[in-house]
Amino acid sequence: MLGWVALLWLLEVVDVVSGHALDALGITPRTTSDLVDVVPAAFVHFGFGHVAANSVPLLVLGFLAALGGLRRFAAVCALIIVADGLGVWLVAPAHSNTAGASGLIFGLFGYLIVTGFVERRPLGVLVGLLVAAVWGTSVLTGLAPTQTGISWQGHLAGLISGVAAAFVFRRRRVPPVPLMQ
Repeated sequence: MLGWVALLWLLEVVDVVSGHALDALGITPRTTSDLVDVVPAAFVHFGFGHVAANSVPLLVLGFLAALGGLRRFAAVCALIIVADGLGVWLVAPAHSNTAGASGLIFGLFGYLIVTGFVERRPLGVLVGLLVAAVWGTSVLTGLAPTQTGISWQGHLAGLISGVAAAFVFRRRRVPPVPLMQ
């Protein structure tokens, strides 16, 4: 996760040095040519304050989600990033430009909250409850459509994507095999 966050900071440095050329990798809704930006948009930010605001939640939530295994984590992140980006592309306001890791953060939040319940694992439920207690207020605030300059649509699409990922990538319990006596 440290490497991931370092990459986001490096990309922002490149963006500033290039005169904000990377900002064009954000998602412009319902513009067919911007479908290729669905994935890169999750890595591009609009300024150092933007990437700073996403760094700590991404570190913490990403670390917790990665404890379930790196392959599973990569698949969960891929689903969230693509589904969130497509959600933004479909429902964000026309002529807007949306980018940043917050859709992934909201997705990881939703994933961590739900996965313990879906898999019926007490430790996962406890982690989900702790995540909800620590980050819940921030998430609810980020879903409010009253904040200008913040894509509540991206946050909501990310949250829904994370909940979906908990179901798609759930570990199924194998029932015990009865032994003959």
